[in-house]
Amino acid sequence: MSIEKEDLAVVSPDALAPAATEAKAETVGITKASMGAAKCFVAAMLAGAFIGFGGMYFCTFLGDPTMPFAVQRMVGGICFCLGLTLVLCCGAELFTGNVLMICAKSSGKISWKGLFRNWGIVWVGNLVGSLLAMFVIYMTNLQGMNGGAVGAAFVSVAAGKVALEPATLFFKAIMCNVLVCLAVWIGFSGKTIVDKVIGLLFPISAFVACGFEHCVANMFFLPMGLVLNLGGFGAAGAITLGGVVYNLVLATAGNIVGGLVVGLAYWFIYHKKQEK
Repeated sequence: MSIEKEDLAVVSPDALAPAATEAKAETVGITKASMGAAKCFVAAMLAGAFIGFGGMYFCTFLGDPTMPFAVQRMVGGICFCLGLTLVLCCGAELFTGNVLMICAKSSGKISWKGLFRNWGIVWVGNLVGSLLAMFVIYMTNLQGMNGGAVGAAFVSVAAGKVALEPATLFFKAIMCNVLVCLAVWIGFSGKTIVDKVIGLLFPISAFVACGFEHCVANMFFLPMGLVLNLGGFGAAGAITLGGVVYNLVLATAGNIVGGLVVGLAYWFIYHKKQEK
């Protein structure tokens, strides 16, 4: 039996070309904007929990304070990739990646209302999922591993985040979502699990290794650090509720800017070619 060329195109494992990836980003944006509120919220909760799992893995690895700095950052970054791997491969709604819906909006395929509705539902859903994951992980007493060094790592990470100067925090958040959205863009272009996992590995581990700020990750790190700090881990008062809110507001704003940079750049480059 002969195989038609059209069939070969369908089963081809080759990644999408850049223009086709931009077209897919627009299609994905349309789907996200039209998703029912309840399904969108639950999918967002899953993404918040998945990113929390990545944070859990990251801080467990950091629970060995004897490791050299470079090893901590590189391997810790790879551990954190668990979060986006689950989001991209299992299916979930992540606020930072959904900033790429700007491609569909720029083409007039979704409304501002649909865009902001999705962002609002997903941001809150990510927060709820992160807090639920934090509660379950806290109840496992993960923080007690290695004589409490894992708990100390959680507090150290969170304390460093709330101590950042506003401008530094904002630009760290921009850089973070540039890398995250590039990882998601690679995920759009990939056709296999291997494509997606290998493609996200370097951008995500880079943002973690460089200490950039991801608002959804911080929805897990900061409440966990706050609770552990109140429970006696780290210096008293190292993390406050006000510090948590401060970080999340600026990190969210910076993440939006970073995602818009990536989405609008690729829309500008490839959308017109696609139309031709």
